[in-house]
Amino acid sequence: MKIHNRANKPARIEMMPLIDIVFLLLVFFIYAMLSMAVHRGMQLDLPESSQAEMSKESPLSLSIRGAESGMEIFVNKLPVSLDELHHHLKAVTRAGSNDPQVLVFAEEKITYQQLYQVLDELKKTGIKEISLQASSE
Repeated sequence: MKIHNRANKPARIEMMPLIDIVFLLLVFFIYAMLSMAVHRGMQLDLPESSQAEMSKESPLSLSIRGAESGMEIFVNKLPVSLDELHHHLKAVTRAGSNDPQVLVFAEEKITYQQLYQVLDELKKTGIKEISLQASSE
């Protein structure tokens, strides 16, 4: 009987399953991080957009809610009238950084005129980074 002497091959570590596991862990931690995002604004019914994205960080949240008497404005959940908005934003920008980012959460019930009144106040204050927020479809 003839015995074949096969050369013993060295053990190999397969990389493909390891790469799959690493990507799976990466996706898990990204989703876990996104689910822990803090929303500083009021709970509103936002308009829908297919291009809507969540911002990563916002030092200032401005919420506009429609009301029977016009609109209600909240800066980080603090109610502010339209007349006081300019002075309140000036105080916040003096206390914080030079170019704060403002997230504007405007309820879909408000009119364009009301939204532009608020945006004009933001422009008068000198805030340049304004992001209108929407919920994804």
